[in-house]
Amino acid sequence: MGITMHIDIVSAEESIHSGAATFIVARAVGGEVGIYPRHVPMLVQLQPGEVTVRDEFGADQFYYVSGGTMEIQPDVVTVLADAATRAHDIDEAAAEQARKRAEEALANRSSEIDYARAQGELVEAAAQLRTIQKLRKTANRT
Repeated sequence: MGITMHIDIVSAEESIHSGAATFIVARAVGGEVGIYPRHVPMLVQLQPGEVTVRDEFGADQFYYVSGGTMEIQPDVVTVLADAATRAHDIDEAAAEQARKRAEEALANRSSEIDYARAQGELVEAAAQLRTIQKLRKTANRT
């Protein structure tokens, strides 16, 4: 077993993950960030998207977060998400429907909708679908 750090992924509703990790990847506002143990301390704002956690055995675990913050300390990483779920718990059909509804709302200029909200829903649905696709690719390799 190599050097590890502890990671907690929590949302307002529950703790989604707590355990050891050798590597973490997340979608931050400034771009994707990769975290190894003993990383320099920093605080980043997260975009809707996946958080990948590589455990001490080399297995990748995937989570979806709808945004939030990630605090990085040399031995501890804490993800405080607006909402979070394990990738295998995402309802793909619901995410696909949400994506279609948001695209239709954005395309229908005659309706009275909140375009910023529709755009946000589109980003979240697309991020959920990307997370599911990444989980499937990893499952197919094993």
